[in-house]
Amino acid sequence: MFDLDAYLARIELPARPTRDAAGLARLQLAHRLTIPFENLDVRLGRGIAIDGESVAAKLVGSRRGGYCFEHNRLLLDALDALEMAARPLLARVWLGAEATPPRNHALSLVTIDGAEWIADTGFGASYAPVMPLVADQEATAPDGARFRLAREEDGGWLLLRDGDPVSTDGRTAPGWNGTSWQPQYSFTTEAVHDSDLAMANHWAMSAPSSRFTQRAVVSVVLPHGFAALTDRRYRRRAAGNTAEGEITDPRVYRMRLSLMFGIDLAKEEVAALGLF
Repeated sequence: MFDLDAYLARIELPARPTRDAAGLARLQLAHRLTIPFENLDVRLGRGIAIDGESVAAKLVGSRRGGYCFEHNRLLLDALDALEMAARPLLARVWLGAEATPPRNHALSLVTIDGAEWIADTGFGASYAPVMPLVADQEATAPDGARFRLAREEDGGWLLLRDGDPVSTDGRTAPGWNGTSWQPQYSFTTEAVHDSDLAMANHWAMSAPSSRFTQRAVVSVVLPHGFAALTDRRYRRRAAGNTAEGEITDPRVYRMRLSLMFGIDLAKEEVAALGLF
């Protein structure tokens, strides 16, 4: 059984959120401020289990992070415990794509008083607020970036971002000129089954062309910014100030993981990442 109180303690929410849009937004932001996005277990040759018990044991019990399939599984279990109707969706991520990407990003569709909202605790490249699933709807993130939902000709949806690229993990969409709206990911609202998520997760953690088999990726949302660590490259944007550079010492890398992202790895595990 899902331990809602343990989850709320993990994300440092002192009370259960209300079962409305404001409560959902509060829950998502608290989650992203406390649980990092990371794929380090993939790089360490460990399989990623996305059943609810395994995800809670890792992200809550062991105070680790995870990637989208783990984060949104945890969110869906929390919403179920809060008696809020929600289900998973799959998306194509356009940031860094050189061709049409697979549907290998998970997000959540939440129904509140008959209206549909998208929530996403597992997008590691930036922070998009909870948004009603309405064409041309816009929202502003805590870092000042704007997001917009657009309908596509095939009936699907496209989430776009307009904001400073330094408050992201640095990837951009094909053909983006550095100004105005940038495609982040596209999705449909068709039913997604456990088998669909299992296949997408398998591709993400094992395909040679997957970003997660190629890079060690860590990020976390800050109250008014974003911090990311991609292999040895570190970037932190907070309150309008940016710090970035390359980490050349595995001891500094391990310390940065712990102090900035709350991830404690043994020195042997850092060595096994193959970054130094």
